[in-house]
Amino acid sequence: MIREYAAALRARWLTIVATTIVGTTVAVLFSLLSTPAYQATTRFFVSTTAVTASDVYQSNLASQQRVVSYAELLTGRTLAQRVVDQLSLPIGADELSAQIEATSTPNSVLLDASVLDTSPLRARDIANAIGEQFPELVSELETPADGGTASASVAVAEAAETPTAPVTPKKLRNVILGMTIGLLIGIAGALVRDRLDNTVKKAGELQELTDSVLVGTIPYAKKVRDTAAIDFGRSTAPVAEAYRELRMNLKFLAVDNPPRLLLITSSVAGEGKSVTAVNLALSLAEVGNRVVLVDADLRRPRISEYLDIVGSVGVSSVLSHEATVDEVVQTTAFDNLWALGAGPAPPNPSELLGSTAAHSLLHELKRAFDYVVVDSPPVLPVTDAATLATQCDGTILVTRYGFTRRDEVSRTAANLETVGAPLLGVVMSVVPTSKKSDYRYGYEFEPGRTPPQPAPPSTIRTNRH
Repeated sequence: MIREYAAALRARWLTIVATTIVGTTVAVLFSLLSTPAYQATTRFFVSTTAVTASDVYQSNLASQQRVVSYAELLTGRTLAQRVVDQLSLPIGADELSAQIEATSTPNSVLLDASVLDTSPLRARDIANAIGEQFPELVSELETPADGGTASASVAVAEAAETPTAPVTPKKLRNVILGMTIGLLIGIAGALVRDRLDNTVKKAGELQELTDSVLVGTIPYAKKVRDTAAIDFGRSTAPVAEAYRELRMNLKFLAVDNPPRLLLITSSVAGEGKSVTAVNLALSLAEVGNRVVLVDADLRRPRISEYLDIVGSVGVSSVLSHEATVDEVVQTTAFDNLWALGAGPAPPNPSELLGSTAAHSLLHELKRAFDYVVVDSPPVLPVTDAATLATQCDGTILVTRYGFTRRDEVSRTAANLETVGAPLLGVVMSVVPTSKKSDYRYGYEFEPGRTPPQPAPPSTIRTNRH
């Protein structure tokens, strides 16, 4: 449980940092924009009349009991009105009483009257006016109606002085409080979002949803985000080794008859299927295989952009009988890799991809190359991928860490199973990594190895358009 909480906090550390910064900023702005307030205090001594020496103890107890009642008088409207009248203040008695605070120490006969005001001089004057009016008010209340001696009295023990520094806002306290509140809100938000998050992040969960195996885990790499194709001849990055591991795992899926016509798809857009298709093809070509990459995503093609090939001719050109296969297969900047772009966008992609011509195209390429890697549209938005999957040796489903929802994965697997398309395995892309894993990948890779350079396939001419 603790590890799960720690993982949730690590995954959303940016949210926690952001809320902490916001809380601190709000506290700083509040402290800077708040009007400073000053506090002046007058201290009173409460006493009662002791007739004999034996009455002193009882007198002290009586004084301590009166302190509680006198505290109520200090913040009452009667005393406030007297002070307003004495100083001719431009405020009412209720407003002034809200500025007065009465405090006392337990088991003590001392009583403090503190006044909070935006002016240090006015705070002092009001506190001293209370020092004049309060003893008179107590004397009036404690004197018997027949004019006898007052049973208790109040005297000023310490007169108020002009305060030199404001008591509010407490800037340091506010900043610490704002930072703490922001941090706690961020942590709480991160944990709540983690509990409400229905995206896939665990290999076991992904395998359970698809009833398949995890054949590859592709770590996040900024370089791949900016430039999709990896230079496998020189790269020692973790992401390159991850694709090499994917290549190896595919061979172990069927040792005697490994799949050669591979469909790469995803549940929805934005999961990294096209990037995976490009780099899987490159990793297969790295070890000397003759590989052709086919862009069968006729709705949102990406391969021509990623490999810098001509995209105006390609799959749709062949399927509509406007060109032959050997006329549209293009060489690329990478050894052993050829590519077939999507071609012009047709009005009926699903019909074209489900046609006999599409079946013939794929199997003609399979005869000419060692591997055919097909990049298709996502499964859930359109039926193109499900149609193509039935014509391939197997399908690789690409998911994205923390992006693909569980229900999307399960629906995709169900759709492929419905049409009888074999699901070879699942790839999780854009997985957060660490320096530790970087070191492991860098250590296992053997720098300097150079794959063999076979001759181009002879059955299909490779033209660069």
